This record gives sequence, structure tokens and C-alpha cells, in this order.
Amino acid sequence: MKATLTYIGLIVTTLVFSQNTEDSFPNAIKKHIKEYNKQSDLAFKENETVKAQVLFDSLVSNYLIGTQFQDYTLKSFEKKKTKLSKFKKPVFILTYASWCVPSKGEFQALNKLAQKFSKDVKFVILFWDKKHSIKKIAQKFNHNITICYAHETYKNDALIVSHLKHTLGFPTSYFLDENLKVVNIKRGGAQPNRKSSFVQAYTMNYNAFRDGLGSLLIGKNIKDEQLTTN
Repeated sequence: MKATLTYIGLIVTTLVFSQNTEDSFPNAIKKHIKEYNKQSDLAFKENETVKAQVLFDSLVSNYLIGTQFQDYTLKSFEKKKTKLSKFKKPVFILTYASWCVPSKGEFQALNKLAQKFSKDVKFVILFWDKKHSIKKIAQKFNHNITICYAHETYKNDALIVSHLKHTLGFPTSYFLDENLKVVNIKRGGAQPNRKSSFVQAYTMNYNAFRDGLGSLLIGKNIKDEQLTTN
């Protein structure tokens, strides 16, 4: 155990030189993404998945949490354009793509969480696709989740694609407070074993997203929820 902790500590040290002093998320990601990508790519090349996760968590905790997210204008599937600041509440954004294969129970878990907490948090799933590509997948989500899309070929999407898709990739979860300050950033949902039952996979995904939402729902009891698939 001691050797493992030392190993992880060395990994973090190679990426972290100072605590976050950046004002904006775009500036912070621009400043630190090159070094992160260099080390992350090497970790994946060497099949060091634990190291890769530690590097991601270190980037987020030391440089991105506390930065100011840009007030992007989102295009929803319902043909509405809305700035993030118009939501007037904490925002959970999950970036995705129509061709991504969701894990078992992932979308059901998101729907359940949105049903429970949409009064307190705005749920947004942002697909890196053209509108016609998400027509079918958009139907898998309930009305508590706002489905949006952005694509490189749309002239007004250049910034959000550059800042989010081309840096931290997808699926990625962004947790923002009501003032659009970054509270946390995580990878997508859980990765249950293929042999896991639906209930097991659903529960893993529910817990993964719920833990992230916990940073936005301080003071609310979300730890002792009875998990069901209804």
C-alpha cells in the first residue's frame, strides 16, 4: 500500500506545480492541457489506466476546479438557444456523441436522477453531433433533461467544441454552480462488467452520477436513496 501511494504521489507531482490561480476555464485548460495530454497519452500507451485517472483527477483538482466556465449558448433539440447563465441554478453537463455505446443502465440512471433533482440542478446532455444525428437517441431521455448539440461545421460552435470536445474529450461530466464556477469534472458514468445484471449496472451508473451531483446538492440527503429502476 505504501509503495502504491508513493507511486501515485510521484505521478501527481509531475503534473502539479501550483494550486489553481486561473480565472477562467478556457484559459486554464489552454495553459495545462498540452502537458496533461503528453503524460496521459503515455500512460494509456503503457496501459497504465490507474495512472491516467490520477493524472485526470490531478488536472481537475489543481487547475480547473474554481475556474469560471464560459457562458456558452447551447442549442437544444427543441430549436431553442439558451445561455448557461439563463438557467439560474447549478448545471450538470454530460458531453456525449450519438455513436457512443452507452453502458448498460446508464441512460436509465440519468433519467432517474433528473426526475429526482431537476428542481435543484439543470440537467444537460450535449452531443457533439449535427441535429439530425441525435433525433433517435434524444428520445431515450425524459423531459427533465435538456438535449443539446454542437458540431465543428456550425460556425457558432467553434469555441465550445475547442474548449470542451478537443480538450477533455467525451463522455465527460461538468458540474457547475449557479454562477458557472467549476465545482467538479469527471469522466462519464460507470463501466460495469459485461456480465453485470441490468440492476447492478444501473446501480453503478446511478451511484457514479449521484456522487458527482453531490457537489452541487450540498445539504441534501442523496446518499441514502433507495435505488429502483422504476
